[in-house]
Amino acid sequence: MNEEANPASTNGQDAHPEWLTDMVRVLNDPGYERWRSMVAATGGCSHPVHLAGESHVIDAATGEVLHSYRTADEPSGHLLVACGNRRASVCPACSEVYRADTYQLIRAGLSGGKGVPEQVSEHPRVFATLTAPSFGPVHTVRERNGKTLHCRPRKNAGTCPHGKPVGCPEVHDTGDQLLGQPICPECYDYPGAVLWQAHAGLLWHRFTLGLRREMAKLAGISRTSFTQQVRLSFAKVAEYQRRGLVHFHTVIRLDGPEGPADRPPVWATTDLLSEAIPLAVRAVHISTPDSAIGTRLLGWGDQLDVRPILLSRDLDGLSEEAVAGYIAKYATKGAEASGTVDHRLSCGTCGGRGRPSGRGLLVTCARCKGTGLKPGLDLEALPVTDHARRMIRTCWDLGARPEFAGLRLRPWAHMLGFRGHFSSKSRRYSTRLLDLRQARTDHRAKEARERHGLPDPGEETTLVLAHWRFAGSGHTPGEAVLAEQLRQRIELARKIAAQRTAE
Repeated sequence: MNEEANPASTNGQDAHPEWLTDMVRVLNDPGYERWRSMVAATGGCSHPVHLAGESHVIDAATGEVLHSYRTADEPSGHLLVACGNRRASVCPACSEVYRADTYQLIRAGLSGGKGVPEQVSEHPRVFATLTAPSFGPVHTVRERNGKTLHCRPRKNAGTCPHGKPVGCPEVHDTGDQLLGQPICPECYDYPGAVLWQAHAGLLWHRFTLGLRREMAKLAGISRTSFTQQVRLSFAKVAEYQRRGLVHFHTVIRLDGPEGPADRPPVWATTDLLSEAIPLAVRAVHISTPDSAIGTRLLGWGDQLDVRPILLSRDLDGLSEEAVAGYIAKYATKGAEASGTVDHRLSCGTCGGRGRPSGRGLLVTCARCKGTGLKPGLDLEALPVTDHARRMIRTCWDLGARPEFAGLRLRPWAHMLGFRGHFSSKSRRYSTRLLDLRQARTDHRAKEARERHGLPDPGEETTLVLAHWRFAGSGHTPGEAVLAEQLRQRIELARKIAAQRTAE
């Protein structure tokens, strides 16, 4: 065939996109049905882990092999296992499992269940949101009575020292790319923002200590007496705002000294808890180390929301179900919601230091050549917003200063300095995510034993000998399309089942 008869070859391009060609290959592969069943078992995971190896169930008394499984017998030669990533931007399927587990964990601490007594719903509890302070004005959406207002109207306010207007007369849509970006980047306190972010976890810890102290003061007792009579339990999740800073959504509950099964004293009320939270928020401050950039006094922002959690939706408060759903929703979001990337930027060998750990200053890391960055990475070329880039660059610059070495700002630059847990809870709040996952694993193992006619391992009559090794991860372009279609079908089926259950 000549070139005129085949225009696609003239342009040096294939007639079909790569994913379509690969999808046809997958669909026509003899092992497609088995591959599809493995993907379905992962819930449609976007980045499954490939395992190679074998497992044998052996009768402990006779040595007879009751059941064997080898990946060598699989058409693909490996087994697919869900990646388990909690971030929806990375894997929607696994993040949905994480969201559901978080919902059950939060709900158990409010209503009981999963090993938590139901009487816990009668304990005082509130839903609070703690925010970051302002480090400079940013573009935002303002509403009043359902009407969207101008961003930052400032009549005859002039300009800032850098020649830019101090206000913004625009009315921004919710999808406007300017939202969260500083009015003037040169006026914005980037070092202060990064240092606050790096200390957010410590601020939360200080807040929990201060809350106990403030409640003891309001009750007119010593802190020692307070801790002997009341246990403070909580669960929280961190959410990134568009300006790149986190704020915390938290459930705070008062128990007796023994935990959820123990009622708190009658004087430990929801009103007392609600009154003490603002006092504790205003009292918490952390000073940063002395540096050439000065010393910052870090604290919480002025915006604080505290609302009681009630059994009835008709009362002036939040329902247990609404709070659990709200917190679980944010548990699967990451820093990418603020315009940054979802992977580390620092060199894995030296951790961003530019030199091997424990070696002299003159010895450079052989992998990154002393830059501290992943090989081939350029901070200026990252697909992020200008504001996120400035935050990342500030993390990188401050991370090189010895007084901030303990903050590990370079390894956490992709998180804009935040290095705390996205979701966490106090020890006695409710069940653990580990317990929920183990219960799911045990249930699936029981189904597999029943399917193959194997005895219950609790009888201690069998041994399991297994050997597994990592063989890769992810999908080919065509597999990724088919896996996503399968995930959407599974999600739709779950929604339909949930609606039928609710009816």
